[in-house]
Amino acid sequence: MEPKYVIDFKEIELSDIPRVGGKNASLGELIRHVSGGNVRVPGGFAITADAFRLHIRENDLEGAVYGALERLDLRDVTTSAREATKIREAVRAAPLPRAVEAQILAAYAKLSGEYGKTETDVAVRSSATAEDLPEASFAGQHESYLNVHRAQQVLLAVRDCMASLFTHRAIIYRAERGYSHRSVALSVGVQKMVRSDLGSAGVIFTLDTETGFRDVVVISAAYGLGESVVKGRVNPDEYWVHKPTLARGFRSVVRRELGEKAVKLVYSDAGSDATREERVPAAERKRFALTDDEVLELSRTAVRIEQHYSERAGQPTPMDVEWAKDGLSGVLYIVQARPETVFGSAKLPPLSLYRLRGKGKVLARGKSVGASIGKGKVRVVHTLAELSSFQDGEILVAGATDPDWEPVLKRAAAVVTDHGGRTCHAAIVSREHGIPCVVGTGDGTKRLSSGDVVTVSCAEGTDGRVYEGLLEFDREDVDPATLPTPKVPVMLNVGNPEDAFLLGRLPSAGVGLVRLEFVISSWIGVHPMALLHREFVSDKAAVAEIAKRTESYSSPSEFFVDRLSTGIAQIGAAFYPRPVIVRFSDFKTNEYASLLGGAAFEPKEENPMIGFRGASRYYDPRYREAFALECAALRRVRNEMGLENVVAMIPFCRTLGEARSVLSEMEKSGLKRGDNGLEVYVMCEIPNNAIQASEFADLFDGFSIGSNDLTQLTLGVDRDSELLAHVFDEEDPGVKRLIEMVIRAAHEKGRKVGICGQAPSDRPEFAAFLARKGIDSVSVTPDAFARVVTILAK
Repeated sequence: MEPKYVIDFKEIELSDIPRVGGKNASLGELIRHVSGGNVRVPGGFAITADAFRLHIRENDLEGAVYGALERLDLRDVTTSAREATKIREAVRAAPLPRAVEAQILAAYAKLSGEYGKTETDVAVRSSATAEDLPEASFAGQHESYLNVHRAQQVLLAVRDCMASLFTHRAIIYRAERGYSHRSVALSVGVQKMVRSDLGSAGVIFTLDTETGFRDVVVISAAYGLGESVVKGRVNPDEYWVHKPTLARGFRSVVRRELGEKAVKLVYSDAGSDATREERVPAAERKRFALTDDEVLELSRTAVRIEQHYSERAGQPTPMDVEWAKDGLSGVLYIVQARPETVFGSAKLPPLSLYRLRGKGKVLARGKSVGASIGKGKVRVVHTLAELSSFQDGEILVAGATDPDWEPVLKRAAAVVTDHGGRTCHAAIVSREHGIPCVVGTGDGTKRLSSGDVVTVSCAEGTDGRVYEGLLEFDREDVDPATLPTPKVPVMLNVGNPEDAFLLGRLPSAGVGLVRLEFVISSWIGVHPMALLHREFVSDKAAVAEIAKRTESYSSPSEFFVDRLSTGIAQIGAAFYPRPVIVRFSDFKTNEYASLLGGAAFEPKEENPMIGFRGASRYYDPRYREAFALECAALRRVRNEMGLENVVAMIPFCRTLGEARSVLSEMEKSGLKRGDNGLEVYVMCEIPNNAIQASEFADLFDGFSIGSNDLTQLTLGVDRDSELLAHVFDEEDPGVKRLIEMVIRAAHEKGRKVGICGQAPSDRPEFAAFLARKGIDSVSVTPDAFARVVTILAK
């Protein structure tokens, strides 16, 4: 009986990796054990590794291939690259064995018939037998061919894939990772194309790719065939979905970011095999490529795939999944799935927390990959030939990277690209090597010049920046598993949502303070009243900028609510189900006025620090409508996204009358204390809050002591005054006595008391004082967490 060199995907599973390689085995696994319902996988077949070996043997290529490989000196880049080309040409030129060719043609005819075609369109992809293992991604090492739709073209593409096992980059990749060239063979997959050239495509990770945080699904999406996303030709849309609340049936898209999506890869003209790139119309670029319903469907599908692979492996197995949306039918398909290779191990690596000591001029910005910092001289590279001039430790700047560049990428101090998203080739390789990478700058190759000295920071959330000059930075390595358990719960102060997934890995008791004004200034930048009443903004430039920022939203107010709710949600999701205390905005009038359009709505005050701020704004006609938007954002986070761990907090509440007025405004906006488990806390930062703590405890569920303002108002010292800095002291006996008063009164009423001021972060002895007095929690800045936990544990 003739050996079987071609196997239908329906007959394959993961145990067949030695026969059909990682990609094909995974497709078979999906079709046999996961597909059904919303998990749809296009059909196809695999040409086995035995077919590849027969091709080498029958064409007497052993010496031309493996003999040549054994003689290669990979340190001689030019000569080894030339020899690799000769090897590929020999493999490609040789005819396929007759038995292999006949089985391919029969399988292709059968597949075409299943889709009602004589010669259907297929993708022909390489699948190495060592591919897609948890310890190596083999990202982009071997070739794929799209829109192949004639039998003879399929045969040619199969030979081209076989030859791609010997690209120069693949040879180096195997050598560096200890794979014997003879031990790796190449299977080829032939899969029905999904007409995503008329729809959209992208990549899904079942964890956050930058931090290893495992409770989210991250989706990238762009128009056209998925190669544009994988190869970094486009800046895609991105979506984050929270797994635990998704499982409970909530619409838990906790964040979405609109990408540029400037080009798309589509089928070439009828009658030709292959693809072409075309510009995306401006109107489409300003829309998301996926609806929220589609994002949620893809997320549920990805979670189901992750669960299957985890059960099979006997340990958590985060996944890297490729998807495509058929533009003709609107159906979503899964076209590939593999284990994620950077954070995929059962035990997450220690946290490395980077912090810049200063800032400089920003020369370029894009999306950050990794959470580290690198610095050095810039080397701008436009072509493969220019890579020979690259020196170890330089900053590689390019339009996009190609798999052929990998031998150089690993030697860079950092990578910067014009195009690409967090799932493109440059991002994947940089992540594997622990190199900071800023993708999608748009014009980094124009803004930066070879020889420039720069610092590349990916340690400031999802916004990656290239700074002029060599900036100093600190690095702290923290292994959460080794930190002691403190006697008093320690929470975190989190200002930037983009840091949340990284900080969520710390064993904190939750978040003691989220300052909404930080989210508003960094994620929105527009005064909320200017969004509601643009007619009062006289600055034409401001009006134009507001229109630009809100153009992709149904209304300016929806822009505010969406951005604010996703900012809150990202923090809420990162620490779920631990409590996250969100303080409503506490800008001072001068700070509000600095927001876009803000000057038209803010009075000028001599002392904004004790002026129109906090609770006094929320029920005042000058801000009441804007406060309703803040409430709408919080309501969306809790009720629609299911993040019921989010707690509301009122800042700078001077009197009991103000407290009642604010609670009334919240209730009008659908945030009634007690409904759906909603807790409302009040800041204790005014002496009156401590003096009347018992009465405030009747209106609120807890207190959070703001030591900065409490010290300021107790001692009568402007906390921003350099002249009186020597008087400002959180450990003054009067301040400590007020703290003791509020703790005692609150506990008598069964209310919790925490502290979120700066003092516990800066002064360990103050944290110890709080512990002795029975504080329920201490909230500190992330950089102080390990130190304070260690002190309180003693």
